[in-house]
Amino acid sequence: MIRYLKLSLTLGLLLCAACSGRPGPVTVADNVVSVQNQTSRDWKNVVVTVNDHFRGGTATLAAGSRMSAPLSQFQTAFGQRYDVSRQHVAKVVVTATDASGEPVEITFDPLKR
Repeated sequence: MIRYLKLSLTLGLLLCAACSGRPGPVTVADNVVSVQNQTSRDWKNVVVTVNDHFRGGTATLAAGSRMSAPLSQFQTAFGQRYDVSRQHVAKVVVTATDASGEPVEITFDPLKR
């Protein structure tokens, strides 16, 4: 009986792990935005825009690598910083150019997940 229970539990855990899938290229958790380049080409001029107004980014993001930044570091063109105590993330848009010169655009909408 105990063997059967252990086997069932192990199979259940494996099934859950298999169904969880690969995380998307953009995640928002614990007030941190993470962007992962899941392509085989490097990206340059990476701009991350939160809620259409707050921007951040990096000059390059190598293929397979990840960048993470606290939401409090994102700011508008006028210098206002994202206030995590007053705002929620409604949308994140990542734009860049890949190594071949092609544009990259990824939109993350937490309500559609």
